[in-house]
Parts: sequence; structure tokens; C-alpha cells
Amino acid sequence: MALELLNGSLVVDIFYDPKDREFEDNICVCLKEFGPDEEKILYANETNIYLTAEEARAFSDLLLEAADKSSHASR
Repeated sequence: MALELLNGSLVVDIFYDPKDREFEDNICVCLKEFGPDEEKILYANETNIYLTAEEARAFSDLLLEAADKSSHASR
């Protein structure tokens, strides 16, 4: 599943990588950045971060907590 951010200039794709099933950190967070170099926030056009299932769940919890706080603050 991919999510476009920053008007489509940053694409975040998150997936289980079966090629790395023997490793604990087999959930890939792939960041792909498009656009002029002077506007980029990353050095590379594509960066992969591999997470364990526990780290992915913790990351998810943090995002949900922040989203809940944001939703409540805007009421």
C-alpha cells in the first residue's frame, strides 16, 4: 500500500518483504522522492527502512495516537 505525500513528491510504500522472511526486520518502509534536487528532503531518490513486526506495530500506534489528538484538537 502506498501513500502520496507533499503533493505527490514523496511516496511512502509499506509492505511485508517475503524475500527477507528469514530476518526479523522484514517489513519495508520505502520512501521514494520525486522532483527537483533543490526541493528534496532526502539524499537518495529511494530509501528503504526495514522494521520488525513489533517496531511496525509501535510505529502504527504512534501514528494513530497523533491522528486521534489531531482530530480532537480540531473540534
